[in-house]
Amino acid sequence: MAALSLLLIPAFGLVLCCAAAFYALASLIAVLWASRRRDALPFTEAEIPVTILKPLHGGEPRLYENLRSFCVQDYPCFQLLFGVRDAADPAVAVVERLRAEFPARDIGLIADSRLYGQNFKVNNLINLLPDARHPWLVIADSDIGVQPDYLRRVCTPLAQPDTGVVTCLYRGRALGGLWSRLGCLFIDEWFAPSVRLSNLLGSHSFGFGATLALRRATLDAIGGFRSIADELADDYRLAERVREIGLKTVLSEVVVSTDVTEDSARALLRHELRWMRTIRSVNPVGYAFMVVSFDLPVAALGVVLTAGSAPALGLFAGVAVIRAILHFIAAGGGERSRSQALRHALATLPLVPLRDTLNLILWGAGFVRRRVVWAGRDLDFDDKGMFCGDMLSSGTRDTGRAGRENTST
Repeated sequence: MAALSLLLIPAFGLVLCCAAAFYALASLIAVLWASRRRDALPFTEAEIPVTILKPLHGGEPRLYENLRSFCVQDYPCFQLLFGVRDAADPAVAVVERLRAEFPARDIGLIADSRLYGQNFKVNNLINLLPDARHPWLVIADSDIGVQPDYLRRVCTPLAQPDTGVVTCLYRGRALGGLWSRLGCLFIDEWFAPSVRLSNLLGSHSFGFGATLALRRATLDAIGGFRSIADELADDYRLAERVREIGLKTVLSEVVVSTDVTEDSARALLRHELRWMRTIRSVNPVGYAFMVVSFDLPVAALGVVLTAGSAPALGLFAGVAVIRAILHFIAAGGGERSRSQALRHALATLPLVPLRDTLNLILWGAGFVRRRVVWAGRDLDFDDKGMFCGDMLSSGTRDTGRAGRENTST
């Protein structure tokens, strides 16, 4: 038995190295494939009017800049609806500043404390929807920044009758020091490549809060926002319900930016642990096999189990080279010049082993409990990703028009 174990342990280590190398190579191919992708459809001349729904909560470092990027869209007719739970929310002043700066824009602000479920962001969207004037809807988180052609490019696929929802990937923008940079690496060099690879392999099971574009009629057909009012993974579940009625999800070639503001290990790890547990809630089987996506530490473990065998070391070296290439590719994304991208890549390259090891640790921690910390609240969820308990006591239940203030123009 002991002799068999001595044979199986190195063999398992070599399997880990092979799996890590295969995943690393496949991820590189997927990222390169995505970089060559272009708009599949031409922009339509007669664009359908769009309402952009923006749930807000609190002041954020770049809230003005991010919201302003939606005000300067190159699109003929669109409405912007911002929503808060409390008229005293700091985000209100930012919206009022934008309304003063863009008086010709159709910008509305809704303050409404009514609750319908445990997900406060979805409650906000439910309260915004009655004031949406247009047949197409775009939902985007408050920390998202976009280019002027964003709305035109994202909405183009909705002209196809079989398209139900359009969603976007995003890249991180670090607003701080070490921890925010590590947060960007999580997004740009683990999350985004894994999505690219899934998409290349034919998956369309996506739905990201960075952007969800759909028709109002489609939203009505799935039961509206109320159907996801108790969901942890509200963005994913909305897109999933659209797929369940026979319409497809399109992963746009548009990549938006998201702010990474965590300034401590505690804040970053809490955020990313919520992310991991959210993924587990929607795909527990896939989550278990996700371990192979942490290719660098997995390959390193394989080397240890093989006692540093030559094949394992060779595979580990290959993984390390591919991982470095992916790092430099990711650094070149966004608005950096080539020289800026090179300097950024070199400066953050030493963080890659730490980042990848943290990913593996967070993945393991994601199995331990069904609890997340979100907007300062400790929330439990069940094995279907639904929030447990009653967290509605801090707000006003849906009892009519009480608690609502509409300052739309």
